[in-house]
Amino acid sequence: MGDDIYRTAVTRLEVSTKQQVLLEETITEYKRGCQIATNLGWANCSDKSALQALAYDDIREQTGLRSQHAILAIHAAAEAISGCERRLERGQSASKPRFTSPTVQYDSRTMTLFEDGTVSLSTTEDRVRCSLALPEADDGYQWQFLDDDRWNVTESSLTVSDGEYYLHLGFRRPATDPSEPIAEDRTVLGVDLGVENIAVTSTARFVPGGEVKHAVDEFETVRGELQQTGTRSAHRTLQSVSGRQRRYLRDFVHRVANDIVEEARRYGCTTIAFEDLTHIREETTGSWEHQWAFRRLVQYVKYKARDVGIGVRQVPPAETSIRCSECGHTAKDNRPERTRFVCKECKTEANADYNAAKNIGLRCVRRGQQSSRRTGDGRLALKSGTVTPTSGFSPYPDGFEVEFTDKSSG
Repeated sequence: MGDDIYRTAVTRLEVSTKQQVLLEETITEYKRGCQIATNLGWANCSDKSALQALAYDDIREQTGLRSQHAILAIHAAAEAISGCERRLERGQSASKPRFTSPTVQYDSRTMTLFEDGTVSLSTTEDRVRCSLALPEADDGYQWQFLDDDRWNVTESSLTVSDGEYYLHLGFRRPATDPSEPIAEDRTVLGVDLGVENIAVTSTARFVPGGEVKHAVDEFETVRGELQQTGTRSAHRTLQSVSGRQRRYLRDFVHRVANDIVEEARRYGCTTIAFEDLTHIREETTGSWEHQWAFRRLVQYVKYKARDVGIGVRQVPPAETSIRCSECGHTAKDNRPERTRFVCKECKTEANADYNAAKNIGLRCVRRGQQSSRRTGDGRLALKSGTVTPTSGFSPYPDGFEVEFTDKSSG
């Protein structure tokens, strides 16, 4: 089987006053459970099974959570601790996670979705059955998952925003069978991710990072002031600010993902290539928000690209920032400044992120040519034409509506 495809459909819940009280209590107890598990496992236990053995009894005794929600809280804590451990391994700072977001996780044991448009949710007491505020039109976004038997409900989450309750319904279905041959006669869009420029494509599309950096800095300033205040009112305001920050970042990443997919469509690309983000590059010095944004951006591009028939690949990141995309010469001296690339061999000068984007795309093309299931040739999309490792640069035909800025290296 291939990789599964995931989607999330956010749907408002219609809740009564009594249901609201139960859901609020469940959220409060879930946050407490997550924090208890984190306090017990911090700095010595991030394995889910081990942390469950360590924290389960304490959570059941100290909170009103039922068995399965106690386990979900432990798993959330383990994932948060693991994330901190990965940052520490990369030499970055990480403090003990604090669970303040008004959110609670649900799975198949704690949530049941019914065909009549209602959902049953486990609480600290009885289950509540709420109606989903679904669109009246048959082509509404949620219906494409609810009415399609290929989609299965998976892990979901309940959040509260401005007094309204929203269920982030998770859906999953299998991707295309990987035994099918991969069409390597494709055009690749290379994308480099970074801090100064959140994304740069091989077609010279730049998405500056100044906007998101400025916004995050402002959010962090306000958060710091509220944390120092320490009053109950400040704590409530802090939760609101944190929610606005998450929503801003989510919206920003969605917009960048849309831009990347649209760029790929404009240039007739069949594949979008990123670096493998299993380990964020050591030279990436951005905050955790940037690191979160990189991973989330790739996820968003994957499902947005699939909807328009474009594939997404990830390639090894080694030396993409110091390799010359023109002649292949690789040396640290090729990058005298953060944003400037100057090849010591062929003297090519370029923006460093743009050079990296081309290297990422070319690496994807080369890996396709080496595939045992290759069915054709690949090429890298540039602003003024395409390039292949074997035949070099080919300009776009007359009438292709782009500004010709790239030049053949030959």
